[in-house]
Amino acid sequence: MGMTFWYIWIIIAILLFIVEIFVPTFLAACIAIGCVIAGITSYFDFGIKFQLIAFSFGTLLSFIGVRPFMLKYLYKNSVKIKTNVEALIGKIGRVSVTIDNSQNVGRIIVEGDDWKAESENNEIINIGEKVEILKINSTILIVKLITKN
Repeated sequence: MGMTFWYIWIIIAILLFIVEIFVPTFLAACIAIGCVIAGITSYFDFGIKFQLIAFSFGTLLSFIGVRPFMLKYLYKNSVKIKTNVEALIGKIGRVSVTIDNSQNVGRIIVEGDDWKAESENNEIINIGEKVEILKINSTILIVKLITKN
């Protein structure tokens, strides 16, 4: 059973490494490392009990030793990347509907998308004015008028 079982461990490891590409937390990769070690023990015809011990030991060692290193050095830049609506902060938009917080109206166009907007300090900002996005409150962009030079 040992010589014919090693490839199953390796297939599982490969699948887990593929999962790691799409979910970069280095959890699936740690389990995959355990599968590779179990596959090696299976290749050398050790029994299933020893394979499971090798799998457990390899997974545990990779969680303790390899995962912290990988998270610190390989995934450190991924935290700084702004995505989705947070990527709009700091962008410039143009007012498409006059922004008046007291009337609860106002819209801006940013990168081709139309967003509801409010002014930062309750000032009225007219159609066509350029604004900078300061923050996001749910789906409403909080903006300030870019002063004309």
